Amino acid sequence: MRSAELFTGSSYGYGRVEARVRFAGGDGVVGSFFLWKDGSEMPGTFWNELDYEKLGADCRLVTNAFYGNPAAVHNQYPMVNADPCGSFHVYAYEWTPDYIAWFLDGTEVRRETGATATAFAENASAGMQIRFNVWPGDASFGGNFDPAILPVHEYVDWVQYSSYANGAFTLAWREEFDSQPAGWLVGSWPSPKNLSTHDERNVNFIGGYAVLSLTADDATGPAGAMVEGAGGTSAAAGGTSAGATSSGAGGAAQSGATPTPPSSASSDSGGCSLGRRRASEGAAFAAVLGVLGASLFRRRRAAVRFRNVR
Repeated sequence: MRSAELFTGSSYGYGRVEARVRFAGGDGVVGSFFLWKDGSEMPGTFWNELDYEKLGADCRLVTNAFYGNPAAVHNQYPMVNADPCGSFHVYAYEWTPDYIAWFLDGTEVRRETGATATAFAENASAGMQIRFNVWPGDASFGGNFDPAILPVHEYVDWVQYSSYANGAFTLAWREEFDSQPAGWLVGSWPSPKNLSTHDERNVNFIGGYAVLSLTADDATGPAGAMVEGAGGTSAAAGGTSAGATSSGAGGAAQSGATPTPPSSASSDSGGCSLGRRRASEGAAFAAVLGVLGASLFRRRRAAVRFRNVR
């Protein structure tokens, strides 16, 4: 199977990270929006990771604080009246020297202070990357996966970062994925349960959404299926693949049909109407990807071995 991961090449320190996401449905499908200290999986390194993860056929949500040397996961299942797979919701983290908090549609669902906050303050001083992924789990984590449900798709509408200083958060940038963004990278390594491999062609930018797809081995990208709840019919080619070479105004599109992105009218708390941070340097993106791909693959293979114990 082919899965997908999209992440920032840069790391960000104390602040607030928010994203409007609709996770992919399906038993055994794991979808994540997480913050990650690059290199956490290296031997002898203190692990730092914060997660929102979608699990199971019932699309339940779990929050994780994953840290230590050796690392240990500290999870909670928030009691929320939200369907992470049926509609868009705004997920947020606040990370400060004194606390870490998780928010869903503006409501705080978890807060950690004390030892957890200290573990990140003392060991993630270089910041953490912003990451999204979708991949197949198994009965030990994620559910009972059936490949017959493929393809499935995770949608990211926008993401923004606000820095933190003197007790206040200040908007630093916002990405709305109107086109392939500079400074973002895509994965090319085995997923955590080693049941799929992240494929750059499974990250696409369609209609103002970043689309992360989980597909069969003989398919890539968002081709071939109507997205449940899209409110329309599948559209012919559109959007840009993160792994494609740009050509003219549009870049290379996957062959066949692509799903119509789901309606923005799905119920959630929306978000502020803020200035957009745009980028169009696709060639620079591809060059960075080529340089980093091999080293990231080696490092993430180590991560796969570790995360399989979850």
